Amino acid sequence: MDTTTSAGSRAAAPTAGGATLADVLVPWFRAHARDLPWRRPDTTAWGVLVSEIMLQQTPVARVEEPWRAWLERWPRPSAVAAAPASDVLRAWGKLGYPRRALRLHAAAQAIAADHGDVVPTDVETLESLPGIGTYTARAVAAFAHGQRVPVVDTNVRRVAARAVHGDAEAGAAAARDLADVEVLLPDDRTDAATMSAALMELGATVCVARGPRCADCPILDRCAWQRRGRPAWDGPVRKAQTWAGTDRQVRGRLLDVLRGAPGPVTAAALEAAWLTDPGQRAKCLDSLLVDGLVEQLADGRFALPGEAGDVG
Repeated sequence: MDTTTSAGSRAAAPTAGGATLADVLVPWFRAHARDLPWRRPDTTAWGVLVSEIMLQQTPVARVEEPWRAWLERWPRPSAVAAAPASDVLRAWGKLGYPRRALRLHAAAQAIAADHGDVVPTDVETLESLPGIGTYTARAVAAFAHGQRVPVVDTNVRRVAARAVHGDAEAGAAAARDLADVEVLLPDDRTDAATMSAALMELGATVCVARGPRCADCPILDRCAWQRRGRPAWDGPVRKAQTWAGTDRQVRGRLLDVLRGAPGPVTAAALEAAWLTDPGQRAKCLDSLLVDGLVEQLADGRFALPGEAGDVG
C-alpha cells in the first residue's frame, strides 16, 4: 500500500517530543480498555469473527449476551454451518439488520467446507468468504491473528480526522483512510493490533461524535484539532437515524412474529403485526422475501427460511 501521500506523511510524523501516537495510545489502551469478552486472550478467531459481524451498526451493550449465547451454542463454524437458517435467525434475536445473520451463516459454511473449520488468517482469503467485507476481514486479521493491517471504522476515521488532520469530522469515506491509519501502526505486529483496537476505543469512549471528552483524552496535547482551536465542521451534516415508523421497524415486527412462532404463520398473523400502514407492511414483507429472510409456502403461509413445516 502506498503511504507516501501528503496525508500519510502527516500521519506518520512523530508527535511532540518525538513520540508517536502509538507510543501513547498502546499503553493507554492496555490500562483503560473496556473488558469486552471478545477481546480476552482465550477468544477464538471464530469468536472474533462473530463479534465483528454482530457489532456492525449495533451498540456493544446489546451484543455481549447474544455473543456469549451464540458461542456457547455454536463454538465452531461447522456447528452453526450445520444449523438451519431459521435457527440462526432466531438466535440473532433483536440485534437488528438480520441479513448479517445469514451472511455469518454462509461464511461459516464456507469456513467449514473450504478451510478445515479454521477461520483464515489473511485479509485476501477472509474477503473471499461470502458476506465478509473489507472492514470485517481486516478486523479479524488484526484482532484474531495479530496481522499488521489497518482497521478503519467510523470511530477510527473520526480520531484520525481530528488528531491527524485537524478536522472536526471525517467526512465521506475515502481511499486515503486506510493509508492514514496504516502509517499510525507500529512495526511490531502485537503493538499494531493493539493500536488498531486503541484507536477504536478512543473513538468509542472519548473522541465521540457529539460532546467529545477532550479533557480525558490521552493525546490531547498531540491533537491537531485542538491545536487549531477545535474548528466546527463545515461539511455536510449527517442526519440522525430514526426508528419509529421506518421500514426497519416494520421488518423487525414481521420477523418477530415469525421468530416467536413454532412454525409457519398465516398472512393474517403478519397483518396484525403492523396495522398502521398496510401498504408499508406489504412492501416490507416483499423486501424480506427478496432478502431471503422469509419464505412463502404453497399454502400461502409464511416461514423463516428452510422452515417449511407441515403444510398439510
